[in-house]
Amino acid sequence: MTLQWTFVAGVLYVEIFLVSILLLPFVSPKTWQKLFRSRIASLFSRYSNIYFNIFIAILVLLFLESIRETWKYSEPVESDDLRRYPEAETVYHMKLFRAQRNMYIAGFALFLWFILRRLVILIATEATLMAESEASMKQAQSATEAARHFMEEKHLVDENKKNKATEEKDDAETKNQTLLLEKELARAQTELEKTKEELYHSQLEFTSIKKQAESTNLEYDRLSEEFAKLQQKLQHLEQGDSGSKKGN
Repeated sequence: MTLQWTFVAGVLYVEIFLVSILLLPFVSPKTWQKLFRSRIASLFSRYSNIYFNIFIAILVLLFLESIRETWKYSEPVESDDLRRYPEAETVYHMKLFRAQRNMYIAGFALFLWFILRRLVILIATEATLMAESEASMKQAQSATEAARHFMEEKHLVDENKKNKATEEKDDAETKNQTLLLEKELARAQTELEKTKEELYHSQLEFTSIKKQAESTNLEYDRLSEEFAKLQQKLQHLEQGDSGSKKGN
């Protein structure tokens, strides 16, 4: 095998190895994405289009060359050559086999080169979509959490409004009761003042009646003494009259 076809065979084996590695199920696209974005990969990614086009051009040229040689050795061998060189047919078929082998190698290398590039693009796209999906999930979770927090706050606000309305209602009832109690207290105070005034007038009347009773008692005692004195005088007078009658 010449140098150029050895190069093509080496490229084919490397492509098969890389495709097999990229198809491993336990390696996630994120891991490949990190590898693709590493410093070493970034050095090659700068000129990736140039490398790709150069390899495509080389593989296409070698593939066309292998097709040309296959067509060349696919033509039947002339009988005159077989008579002169009996081993010519064997050499001819060996060259045809090599040409077909080179065509298959170049064709598969060219085919796998497109597959490898497409596979890398799909893995990178999948990793990007996974990252976007995780970001969307996080945004959805944060939005859900925010909505739940908002609903809780709204529920708390509603509860506070209800409690405030209840408190205001209770305050209104308390104020009404307070007003009623104040009115009752004012009325009771008014009645108390009235009762105090009546009590004061009653005390004045009682004091005046007591003084009148004391003066009446004094007058009664004086009159009793005078009455006793008059009775004594009357008795003396009656005794004097009875003695005078007896003397006559």
